[in-house]
Order: sequence, then C-alpha cells, then structure tokens
Amino acid sequence: MRGTRINAAPRFSDNPFKLGVASGEPAPDGVVLWTRLAPSPFDEMSGMPIEPVAVEWQVASDEAMGQVVAKGSAIADPAMGHSVHVEVSGLKPHRHYWYQFRAGGEISPKGRTRTLPAAGGAVDAARIGVVSCQKYEHGYFTGFRHLSRENIDLVVHLGDYIYEKKGKFNKPRTHHGGTCYTVEEYRARYAQYKMDADLQAAHAAHPWAVSFDDHEVANDYAGADEGNGDPTDEMTARRTAAYQAYYENMPLRRTAIPNGPYIQLFRRLQFGNLLAINLLDTRQYRTEQPCYGGKKTERCDEVFDPKAAMLGATQEKWLYDGLGNSSARWNTLAQQVIVAPRQLVENGYSMDKWDGYEMPRRRLIKALEARRVSNPIILSGDNHRHSAADLKFKPEDQETPTIATEYIGGSIASRGDGFEMTDYGRRILKLNPHFKYFCDQRGYMVCTVTPTQWRTDYRIMNYVERPGAPIDTRVSFATEHGRPGATKI
Repeated sequence: MRGTRINAAPRFSDNPFKLGVASGEPAPDGVVLWTRLAPSPFDEMSGMPIEPVAVEWQVASDEAMGQVVAKGSAIADPAMGHSVHVEVSGLKPHRHYWYQFRAGGEISPKGRTRTLPAAGGAVDAARIGVVSCQKYEHGYFTGFRHLSRENIDLVVHLGDYIYEKKGKFNKPRTHHGGTCYTVEEYRARYAQYKMDADLQAAHAAHPWAVSFDDHEVANDYAGADEGNGDPTDEMTARRTAAYQAYYENMPLRRTAIPNGPYIQLFRRLQFGNLLAINLLDTRQYRTEQPCYGGKKTERCDEVFDPKAAMLGATQEKWLYDGLGNSSARWNTLAQQVIVAPRQLVENGYSMDKWDGYEMPRRRLIKALEARRVSNPIILSGDNHRHSAADLKFKPEDQETPTIATEYIGGSIASRGDGFEMTDYGRRILKLNPHFKYFCDQRGYMVCTVTPTQWRTDYRIMNYVERPGAPIDTRVSFATEHGRPGATKI
C-alpha cells in the first residue's frame, strides 16, 4: 500500500461499526481482532470511500478499558472490503481481555476475548461451544444470544455461516438480494447475517475458530465442482469471490488471505497439554461425490476408489503427522460432515458425507489406530440434527472395537423449529446402532474437557421461527479417558 493516501480522519454517513466486532485464532500470547467498516452495508462499497481508512484499536485487561495493555493502528483497505484483522501479541496466557476500535470520531462496541493456556502447560479444564448451520431465513439466532452467556473459552464454528441462495418470502426471515456469485453479493449476504444482534453478541463475548462448509460457496460443492454432478464446472470465479468475502468477514490470520480460488484454513489450536483442536477443511480438496444422486443413494464402486480424497494429500499428511506427534490428552478433529457410517434408508447413504469416501475414511481410522492417538474426538456439523456416534475400527462391523467418538451438533437455525423425535430419527437409530442420540431441533453443543473426561451437553431450543426461545441441556454424553465411545449421563 506504499504511496497510497490513507484517510486518517474519515467522516461517515452513519455508524461504520454496524457489523460489530469479533476475535478469533487465540494463542497463548495473543489473538486476532476483527471488524469491517460498513455504514451502509447493502450499498456499493458498503457506503465507504474508495480509499484506505485508518482504524485505531486497543486491548485492555479490564472491561472498563482503563488498563490498556496493547494498542495500535490498522488499515481498512477497500480491496479487503474495509475489513480489519489485527494480530495482537504480547498478551498473557489463559486470561480474558477486552478490546475496542475507533475510526474517525466513531467508536465500536466493546468485545471480550481470551488467550489460550501456555504451550505444554497443565490445564484443569477447557470449555468449547460448537456451532454450525445458521440459515437466516429459517429462524432467529436466539441460540447465539444464549451462547454469548455461556462460560466457555472458545467458539468453534463448523461451517454454513451464511447460505448463498436468493431470498424466499414464505419464511420467518428473508435473504436480502439474489443468489450470491460475486464478491459484492457475498459481502452483502455476510453483512445481513452480521447485523443480527444475537450473532454480534456471541462474537463479542468469546474468541472464535472457524472453518467453512458448502453454503459459504454453493450447496454440496466439491473442490472445483459446484456439486451438480458436472465435473467440467470449474467454479473458479465463484470460489474466488466466496473465499475473499469469507476471509474479509472472519477473524482469521494473514496466513488465510485467499490466493484466488484457494484459501489456507486447516490449522491447529492447543490448550496446553490437555487438548489439541485440529480444524479441518473437507470442501476445498475433496474429489467429486461418487454416484451423486441425492441424499439416499446406494453406494457404487467409486465409493471405494483409492484415489478419492476428502482432505487431500497435503492436509491428510499434516493431520496424521500432527496426531502422531501430539502430546495432548485429548485430540479433536473439528470438521464438517458426518464421519461415522449412516444409513438413511436401508443401503441408502448421503454421498456428500464420509460415506461417499470410504477409502479416505479407512485411512483416517488406520491413522488413529496405528499412531495410537490419545482420546480422538470428532466434532461434526452440517446435518442440522443433534447426534452422537461411535466410530468402529471396521465401520461395517459393529463387533469391532470403537476407535473414536463423534459428537454431531444440530443447527442454530437451519430447518426451523423441528421436532425432538421424528420417523426419520427413529429410522436412523434403528439402522445405525452405533448412533446413540437424535434430535431434530435447533441449538449447539458445549463440550467440557478435563484430564479424565470429555462431556458434551446438547443445548437445545424448542423453537426458532420466532425469537426468544429458552434453552436447556436436553441430554449429555461423556467419553472417559482411555475408553472411546459416547455414554449417556
């Protein structure tokens, strides 16, 4: 940006912080702070001038912002949608901090964040909120208001932060604009979601670690394929636009700045010697879904293709090497689509899940077993229903040992109110005895991790198609150290 004039005293037509503030990617000594200036979020350039703007920031050890421990200035660049990503360092481990931005004469809301424990240090407990799938049109984001009040260290978002389709007018809420294809259209869609007060509250209360699924680009897309069964549809321009807007709107580090239609998202967070969280990307590197024919497909020969990929070779090696070298008591794979086998009808599977990628799944199970990974836990989203499952050594043989435990979170809003149990749910549990739970209502998971136990509380609401739903812990499951599998408690 050398030689470019930077506006150090901007004037805005309206509040430039309408999209709120956020933090993410915590480390023992720092965190990423985020905001995006948008006084008119649905206008061209979001109501901002076509010039870089200076944004001041500060971090304090108290909520009143009296004890400032770090401060500086960042640039909101129009090439990045006037977003700001500040990588703060020099903080103390495992403690809360508060932060705020200033641009011109305007001051942002305050946010609260938390650093991770010291590397390799002993940790008594970690509490993680796990969320996914927040289709704006299907309901209100009441779950995020509840999440903002939880006593947790981190929010892990497993994807479908936005939905890309055009608005429908027979839903509780309506998307602004048409289906997203350009960076401007994706930016506007993020703006609509981020203007939600409940979502803003959850971002302002906790640091987040995020990864995308399909709807941040296009439904069921696979690598360069749009997910419509046509392998010649390269999606290059759309992926470039979608990944650009995703980075602009998430509290991510500079290492995630997109390179055209590619973005680096797989990475690892470490809670001392207690917990390693491997955040995965199951969209960008996968091969096209085999025998793609809807949600209830009989598996074809291509399902067993040894060349098929879910994670891609580079991400697989990074994951398996990291798992093999990990000294953490608990090792978590935070990813998008269900890993455990799941018949939807007899001999009918969803090819978009790991069921369509049998050889990559076998490689994963083999790596967990051969490398003697300590307490592997899989966190999954995408499905909109709450579930818990045991992953067997041979998934097709329920008599073989359990290798890992999978906790599957429901959606924040996608699918609307729903029902606690349905005929579909009863069929899932009957056909898949390794599945321990089913609920088709909205909410999130809170995972409490100690040296001796992983506990998952399913926090669920009875309705989201109108605001204000209460939330309760509907059921809890636990995995004991050294004993894989989910047990209801």
